[in-house]
Amino acid sequence: MPEGKARGIACSSFLSHSAHVIEISLDGRGRVQIDRVVCALDCGIEVNPDLIRAQIEGGLMYGLSAAAWGEVVLGDGGEILTQNFDRYPVMRMRSVPAIEVHLIESTEPPTGVGEVSVPSAAPALTNAIAALTGTRIRQLPVNNTIKVA
Repeated sequence: MPEGKARGIACSSFLSHSAHVIEISLDGRGRVQIDRVVCALDCGIEVNPDLIRAQIEGGLMYGLSAAAWGEVVLGDGGEILTQNFDRYPVMRMRSVPAIEVHLIESTEPPTGVGEVSVPSAAPALTNAIAALTGTRIRQLPVNNTIKVA
C-alpha cells in the first residue's frame, strides 16, 4: 500500500462464505476515510447476480454505518435519548466508498445473501484502522475512538 493508506481484512461464513477488504486513508483533518471495499462471495449458484450485488452493497452501508457511528445514547437515569432516526447517524453519499463485489462461480445450491456483508464490516474496518494508525478499536462505535469522515 502507498504511504498513508491501509487495508483491513475480515471473513465470515454467516449464510454464505465471504471475505471483505476495506481500504482506508486519513483525510486532511485526521479522520478515517473509507476509500474502497472489495467483497468476494461464494453463495452457490447465482440466481440473480444484480440483486446479490445490491444486497452486499446495502449490507455494507448498514454495517459500516453501525460500526462507525451507530450508538444509542442513554441519559443519566438510563432513559434513551436517541428517540428517532434523525438522531441515529448513517453513512451519507459523500462517505460511500467504491465497492467491488466478486461473485465466485459455483454449482452448489444457493445460500443466503441478505445480511452476508454486515458481520464482517466492523472487523475489516477496525483491522484497517489498526494497520494505518496502530490503534486497536475495542469498543464501537469507532467514531468514539477515532473520527470517521
